[in-house]
Amino acid sequence: MKTSLNILTLSVILFILSACSSNKIFNPKFSDVYSPIVELETKFGNMEIQLFANTPKHRDNFIKLTKEGFYDSLLFHRVIKDFMIQGGDPDSKGAAAGSMLGMGGPGYTVDAEFQDEYVHLKGYLSAARQGDQVNPEKKSSGSQFYIVQGTEVAESMLDLIEKRKGFKYTEEQRKQYQEIGGTPHLDRDYTVFGKVIKGLDVLDKIANEAVDRMNRPNEDILMSVKLKKG
Repeated sequence: MKTSLNILTLSVILFILSACSSNKIFNPKFSDVYSPIVELETKFGNMEIQLFANTPKHRDNFIKLTKEGFYDSLLFHRVIKDFMIQGGDPDSKGAAAGSMLGMGGPGYTVDAEFQDEYVHLKGYLSAARQGDQVNPEKKSSGSQFYIVQGTEVAESMLDLIEKRKGFKYTEEQRKQYQEIGGTPHLDRDYTVFGKVIKGLDVLDKIANEAVDRMNRPNEDILMSVKLKKG
């Protein structure tokens, strides 16, 4: 069974999941029972993603940007097999090969919305952010997101994460981590606000693409996002 990377390596990976910061904060406007579905289109096929009602700031912000066409023609600029695929940087639109990406955004951040029921299982949607050194409140990027691929996780790793972070996984969460996999070292540090409900095969196809030394796919993978239901 595959296990997560060692803690030192993970701390480096966590720091790289960054995006531009701002003092501006996005606030929600829809009801707390609104759980829409968006469709993320790629050349490998489409993924349908349900946005969670009880992370309303992230949900509403993602809907706002989707309606504005913000994500259309942006790249999955950072892809790491067995970890995640990341996109949402506006600087990636039309970016030349070798461009430094991962720091762009809409000019604001979103308050963290950690929920015990949502963990980093395969197919879950989370917000990227700057590292704790400059972002101790763990505020999310206004636009950058990642979709977890991950690997199967040993119980011993879950035990270690619980001890280090001071919380307990449910039996069902433990079972899912062992059966479908994920990236539990990110739990309670990055806001999970949706999940893929159709098209997990597309996630795997993107994650399997060859990448350069900056983890950008050698062949551009563009996205477009539209509101499908809600």
